[in-house]
Amino acid sequence: MGRLVAQKLGFRLVDEEIVTRAAENQNVSVDDLADVERRKSLLTRILREAAIGSVAMGPAEGFAMVYGGEPPPDADSLRALIRQSINETADDGDVVIVSHAAAYALADRGNVLRVLVTASPETRVRRLIDANGLDEKQATKSIGSNDAGRADYLKRFYGVTEEVPTHYDVVVNTDRIPADQWSDLVVNAAAL
Repeated sequence: MGRLVAQKLGFRLVDEEIVTRAAENQNVSVDDLADVERRKSLLTRILREAAIGSVAMGPAEGFAMVYGGEPPPDADSLRALIRQSINETADDGDVVIVSHAAAYALADRGNVLRVLVTASPETRVRRLIDANGLDEKQATKSIGSNDAGRADYLKRFYGVTEEVPTHYDVVVNTDRIPADQWSDLVVNAAAL
C-alpha cells in the first residue's frame, strides 16, 4: 500500500532496508537485528537468556567450551540501532517508510506525515483468504498473530501499551475506499 503513495509522490520506498542499513552502519549481524524485532514466546526468551552464559556442553565428552570475543549486543542496543537507522533514512528525505513502527520513531519531527492504514477484522480476513488461499480459520489466526506481534513490537520498542488513532496524522479505513483513492488522500495530505 505504501508503494502506491511512494510512486505517486516520486519517493523512495523503504522497508527491510532499515535493518540492513543499521547492521552495516554498526557492524552488527542482520540476523541479530531481525531477531530482536521478532516476538518471542516465554520459553524462547528463557532459553535465550540461559544461552547468553556462553557455555556449551559437549554431547558425550562432558566438557565445556567457553566462547571468547565480544559479547552479543543486548536487545536494547539493537533496538536503538533500528531506531537510529529509521532516523537516518528519514534524514535522507523523500522516503516512505512502511515498517518498524517508523511513525513512532519519527513522531517528534515536523516534516513527517504519520499514516495508519487499517480495515475491519472481517475485511482483513477476507483479503488474506483472497490473496493467499487460506481458509477463514487460518486467516483469522494469522491476523490475530500479526496483531499480537505488532502490539508486542510497539510495547518493546516504544513503550506503547495501546495503539490509538491519535498517534497518527491520517487514519485511513480501507474497508470501502479502494487503494488508488486512499493513496490519493495520503498524497494530498502530504502536500499540506
